[in-house]
Amino acid sequence: MNTTNSIGLDNQKSQALVTALNTLLSSYQIQYMNARGFHWNIKGRNFFELHLKFEEIYNLLLEKVDEIAERILTIEGKPLHAFSDYLETSKIDEAKNISDGSDALNNLLSGYKTLIAMQREILEQAGEAQDEGTAALMSDYIKEQEKLVWMLKAYLN
Repeated sequence: MNTTNSIGLDNQKSQALVTALNTLLSSYQIQYMNARGFHWNIKGRNFFELHLKFEEIYNLLLEKVDEIAERILTIEGKPLHAFSDYLETSKIDEAKNISDGSDALNNLLSGYKTLIAMQREILEQAGEAQDEGTAALMSDYIKEQEKLVWMLKAYLN
């Protein structure tokens, strides 16, 4: 019996990563929809700058959704693709009826804190599985999002 997949990774470790990556994918989808909702519903004094910033953020999130799904496929898993699965699996809650800029930014910050923590866990798991592709992806996301968190916090203060 073959114990490695077509890219040479241990099947059991890869399937454990698929599970973690699907939870991450679900969380990204909810963070994406939250950012999209903030973009649509923002009101107030900082409308113009926040409307643009939320669009920038949701575009970055959408790019990562696709990359995570493709990584799941690369390690021979199946990405979740139904919103019912996302809502059930996500570690981020959906945000509804938020139009205040500070509330929206604080919600995004909370979501990014969750994503960064999940990505650090997956980074460690990928290292143990010798899955450099997944590890590199997580490392890149963490670096980018740590800077974004700093900038969003600076804006709020």
